[in-house]
Amino acid sequence: MLVHFPIALVIFGFLAELASLFVKKEAWLSRAGFFLLVFGTLSALTAWLTGIFFTSPMSDSAGEIKATHALFAWLTLGTLIAASVFRILLQFRNGENTNLKWVAFALYALAAVFVSITGFFGGTLVYNYMMPL
Repeated sequence: MLVHFPIALVIFGFLAELASLFVKKEAWLSRAGFFLLVFGTLSALTAWLTGIFFTSPMSDSAGEIKATHALFAWLTLGTLIAASVFRILLQFRNGENTNLKWVAFALYALAAVFVSITGFFGGTLVYNYMMPL
């Protein structure tokens, strides 16, 4: 069940951040995106740890899909950590109104894509190979 939190938190957080670009007077959208990013990062770390400690070895095509899933999990976690650290630094330095916010936004977008791909391969393992992660 833990693996669903990063998917939901990161995607909805990115959507809130995206919406904040179009609705400038609603500052709470960007703030919500920030908190969802931080909690999404923590939940991704938790999900990654459960994958490391509680997943059994797999072989053949299931093993290949698991390896791809693990690669994208690493990419997701790394991108989320980078986006969170960058965004936290911007918060503390009042850099929300600089062009550096676009770097944080791009990292957030990339993390949303990576978490979606990771979830796709995880779902493929569970539903096509009947292997619990």
